[in-house]
Amino acid sequence: MKKLLLPFLLICLFTVQAQLKTPRATYPGLFEAVQMNRIYPDGKTFPDLKPKVTPDSIMHAYQLLKDKPDFNLKSFTEIYFEMPSSQSHSYHSDISGGIRKHIDTLWTVLRREPVADGSISLIKLPFPYIVPGGRFREVYYWDSYFTMLGLRESGKTDMVTNMLNNFAWLIDTLGFIPNGNRTYFLTRSQPPFFACMVQSMAETNGDKVYLRYLPQLLKEYAYWMRGANHIKPGEANAHVVKMPGGEILNRYWDFSDQPREESYREDVLAAEKSGRTPAEFYRDIRAAAESGWDFSSRWFRDPQDLHTIHTTDLIPVDLNALLCNLEAAISKAYMVKGKRDSSMLFQQKRIARIKAMNRYCWNEKSGWYFDYDWKARQQSTAITIAGAFPLFCDMMISYARGYTMSDFIAKNLLAPGGVKTTLVNNRQQWDDPNGWAPLQYVTAKGLLKSGHENLANDIIRRWLGLNTTVFNHTGKLMEKYNVEDLHLEAGGGEYALQDGFGWTNGVFLQFLARKINLHIQE
Repeated sequence: MKKLLLPFLLICLFTVQAQLKTPRATYPGLFEAVQMNRIYPDGKTFPDLKPKVTPDSIMHAYQLLKDKPDFNLKSFTEIYFEMPSSQSHSYHSDISGGIRKHIDTLWTVLRREPVADGSISLIKLPFPYIVPGGRFREVYYWDSYFTMLGLRESGKTDMVTNMLNNFAWLIDTLGFIPNGNRTYFLTRSQPPFFACMVQSMAETNGDKVYLRYLPQLLKEYAYWMRGANHIKPGEANAHVVKMPGGEILNRYWDFSDQPREESYREDVLAAEKSGRTPAEFYRDIRAAAESGWDFSSRWFRDPQDLHTIHTTDLIPVDLNALLCNLEAAISKAYMVKGKRDSSMLFQQKRIARIKAMNRYCWNEKSGWYFDYDWKARQQSTAITIAGAFPLFCDMMISYARGYTMSDFIAKNLLAPGGVKTTLVNNRQQWDDPNGWAPLQYVTAKGLLKSGHENLANDIIRRWLGLNTTVFNHTGKLMEKYNVEDLHLEAGGGEYALQDGFGWTNGVFLQFLARKINLHIQE
């Protein structure tokens, strides 16, 4: 029976994936024309539009009309497509109620039901979920972990379960968790926080949670480790790289080497300006999008020049720390199941990864973790807050090393509003002076885990103070903040500053729950 069931499940999986056509594949020619002529200022708008009639009817009309002298592309799109709704854009808070009340109300605004919205790019999920807000009208992988922390603080445990089960469904259906539930995200994932979600739920619901999600933890691990057995030292295959000493570490990757559909025009023009092979450039751009840090000097050979991006050459500290945590979660799950040998196997994998990261990414002189360029065989010189992830992921950091890292943060990355992302100011959004909620949380939580409460509490105070100041002026919680000048908006990136905002709400509530004297208004 099992032999018959496996081929059937594989056929079902491939059938589901085949049905998930991207907008570019659905509207060939029309898609490129709309994006390259910038009919919509935001490149994400057209891929998310709802067709008023069937795609075949739209393409038939386009082929008939496109070469006529009076053809107007903008008018054509307005006739055949509808703009998606964005509840969070139109929502305005009464700031007199304070941030906590604002967030509690906003959860309803950011909630999406498991129904198709008419957009061909949206992947329908089985359970309700929370979106980040603004232009982001779909669920995002790594955002959701931080959003779920806030939902838990708000007592919305049913929604936390719904979101975790949506991700489990995506793993079961697709074999991995995509960047977001859009068809144009199906060639990449995002930082692997699924294990963190499972661990968080286990804290409140007990170790049985590990048994429930062990199959999905294993499938996600298989996705990130695919091809590891077929490469030699100095070679890479998708997400895996075999280091000179034979160790396996991971990199960010994307299975497509085409322009991103949601930023099509920007990618095409940037590739032309780069002078590089387009496929290579697109892959590095997409890999940076998988990292969540799109974009940052962290990925550039020249910190001031996006065109020198080489993401796939780098072994990122944060990714490998998160995979170390995934190995720990699988080991724990097997131990709960009573499979001691399997538990020890993944514990050994975790220890091997920690040793490899300490060999290639730890810099004793600086007292910090750096990304490693596996092609150049040298550490990156970019100082980034990603170096704090080993603290967050419990990578067996000694107290002495933790003290060194705490001192490094205080001297190099601490700013008036929290921690900096990098030390480079180049108009990219994942660079100075911007600070991001998930990175504040990872840093503060990592410091708390390693016994460095004073600095952790200081970061928490600064971030909450900044969030409160901006909220009192705008009535909103933002996607990112300027942590250097508390009176200026954050900038950079491919789109305008977004409000909402899922992960900011979640981290704010987590920080607010700390029993310390913050001296700020809620």
